[in-house]
Amino acid sequence: MSGEQMEQTMMFKVRGEDVSSVREIMQTVYLALKQKGYNPINQLVGYLLSGDPAYITSHNNARSLIRRLERDEIMEELLKNYLEK
Repeated sequence: MSGEQMEQTMMFKVRGEDVSSVREIMQTVYLALKQKGYNPINQLVGYLLSGDPAYITSHNNARSLIRRLERDEIMEELLKNYLEK
């Protein structure tokens, strides 16, 4: 890569589930984790950092649901909501 190419900002575009689906899935996963007695925030952070679905309970199909989303989709939605509110 030339020096000029290295200084350009890369564009990153997330594709996949729409925002309402991401929100619904995350709420379902959050509630399932809470119902099983886990700390949902800690479990979700563990999943987002590692990609290991074992952090997410299979209760109420939560593990299957969250695997429908790409981790970058989840992080984009979380960051967007955090910064816009």
